[in-house]
Amino acid sequence: MVRPHGIRGEVAVEVRTDDPGRRFAVGSVLGTDPPEAGPLTVASTRWHSGRLLVTFTGIADRTGAEPLRGVWLTVDADQAGSPEDPDEFHDHQLVGLAVVSVDGTELGTVARIDHAPASDLIVLAKTDGGTGLIPFVTAMVPTVDVPGGRIVVDLPEGLLDL
Repeated sequence: MVRPHGIRGEVAVEVRTDDPGRRFAVGSVLGTDPPEAGPLTVASTRWHSGRLLVTFTGIADRTGAEPLRGVWLTVDADQAGSPEDPDEFHDHQLVGLAVVSVDGTELGTVARIDHAPASDLIVLAKTDGGTGLIPFVTAMVPTVDVPGGRIVVDLPEGLLDL
């Protein structure tokens, strides 16, 4: 959550889901990070200047909304469901998968996914220690095999040495 909006308890939310209508439906219960800030139940939503404004049950004014600044809203992975697009994945499905090059060399495991404006990045925990960043684009990540527990990458020479 970015900040309170107005005086009636609304909070401006930076949306990081492809389905805000479902995630922020009235009555939805959302977890929080830190956990002691929630759970929160969506009371109403509206779009304003390209930003989603959300009110939560029990938050009636700006004073009540102020402590929510910077709090992350979360959804239990079991409630997230699977994306309809076979080339779309939830972060929790990818974390921990083995990352191998097209020639079969083990490079490490997925530590996390960073969401950047230009493209998402796979943060690789390298087998030799340290981390590397891999742009999550088809040209460099031709195969994502969630059931098989691996991601195959085709990287330019030296990318992981940066």
